[in-house]
Amino acid sequence: MKSHLLAAAGLALLSFNAITPVLAEDGEPYIHDPSTVMQCNGKYYVYGTGGGGLISDDGWTWHPGAVRPGGGLAPDVIKLGDRYFVAYASKGGGMNGGHAGAINTMWTKTLDPSSPDFGFKDNSVVASTDGIEDADAIDPSFLFAEGRLWLTYGTYFGYIRIVELNPKTAKRLPGNQPVNIAIDMEASAMMYRDGWYYLLGTHGTCCDSANSTYNIRVGRSRKPTGPFLDNMGTDMIRGGGKLFAAASGRHIGLGHFGLMDLGEGVQKFSCHYEADLDRGGRSVLDIRPMMWKDGWPVAGDNFEEGTYEIQSERGGYALELAVDFVRMANPPRGPGFMRAPTGPVTPMAAQELSQVQPSWPAGNIDVRLNDYMVRPNQKWTISPVANAGGYPGSPYFKITIAGTDRALTATAEGELVTVPAFTGSPEQLWRIDQLIDGTYRIMPKAVPNSDQPLALTSVGGRTPTLAKFDPESDKSKWNFRKP
Repeated sequence: MKSHLLAAAGLALLSFNAITPVLAEDGEPYIHDPSTVMQCNGKYYVYGTGGGGLISDDGWTWHPGAVRPGGGLAPDVIKLGDRYFVAYASKGGGMNGGHAGAINTMWTKTLDPSSPDFGFKDNSVVASTDGIEDADAIDPSFLFAEGRLWLTYGTYFGYIRIVELNPKTAKRLPGNQPVNIAIDMEASAMMYRDGWYYLLGTHGTCCDSANSTYNIRVGRSRKPTGPFLDNMGTDMIRGGGKLFAAASGRHIGLGHFGLMDLGEGVQKFSCHYEADLDRGGRSVLDIRPMMWKDGWPVAGDNFEEGTYEIQSERGGYALELAVDFVRMANPPRGPGFMRAPTGPVTPMAAQELSQVQPSWPAGNIDVRLNDYMVRPNQKWTISPVANAGGYPGSPYFKITIAGTDRALTATAEGELVTVPAFTGSPEQLWRIDQLIDGTYRIMPKAVPNSDQPLALTSVGGRTPTLAKFDPESDKSKWNFRKP
């Protein structure tokens, strides 16, 4: 129960590979049992066990400050119409010495505690257990889909259950009885996609810091009440569940899924780690990309700094500095150059930056797309920029030609250029979002003299520019390869 950056590709495309994340959220992301992350009036909010929560201006740097009355355990939040509804466990999970649990809902017009419209109202019980039946009414989670509102709840003590609520009030529909849908899990959540209902639940042990075995598993059904089957056809009410995400790197005990649908083919999920080893084994919030493969959600990882080829999904061409091509010296070749060598073979050295950079112009240099030749003008170092803010799950990055300070920059004309030195200006800060198909969207933080969000786009296969992102077209999608 809830009470108990960056991706590297090796030699393959960055897509559905399991990569170790380097850093969870920035700031003070300390929280246990985080709710779904919610945006309100330009800020991000998340609530946790105990009544408090976190606020962020950008979805990357988090600080305490969110307010939720009622205390209790493991809240969730959803926006319906002009109201934010919160569900939480007011008892249960051992709080009262047993498993007689209760789940309350309440609402507010805003999540901003400084607003005159802030204030939670209509706090009432919508689900309960008596401590004898085989369930514990804690760990609630909302789902609104196909015009109906659902609430799942439960822990390892007994069944995971689902009940239907009134979508206007978040109160239990009269006569609606709970349905058992899973076992051997807690911190359940649901999402809906393409006619499928997905049930995600946290398996393993919690609340033991670096010794916690929390991991998230998933099943799916055509109906919100199940049966939920995993990829092998095992019902989750019999303990089934396809692995979605687990511990990696310095982060142990991953649990408590929350969906963030940012639109335009970008989906992310929030979770907590029972132990961030770089933060003294404390429980912290993280936000990571989510992809889809063969009808199943796949956990991605936030982008990792490194040196890459930036490859267009449209044509497979590589982004490069628009400079003269410098030939590499070929070995001597006679009439029989296609025959096997008769003597020792001497390895050829790769072309080095020092061999070509002196011929490059000193000022601004354009970029273009071309066949990838593993040349210095095609290698880009991508690294996070400290104290520059970020976006949900990630800091902003600078993109420079490897071995130099020459930085990719958006221009006031909505085009691209490289400037001799990185200055940290908004047009030199880049957002890199992994899309649900595993490719990436690359966007400047700002374009000079424009308030329109623009993305790196391939025009006609060979020309890079900035344009409105089209999630249905490969022209605005990119991959990253290690050189």
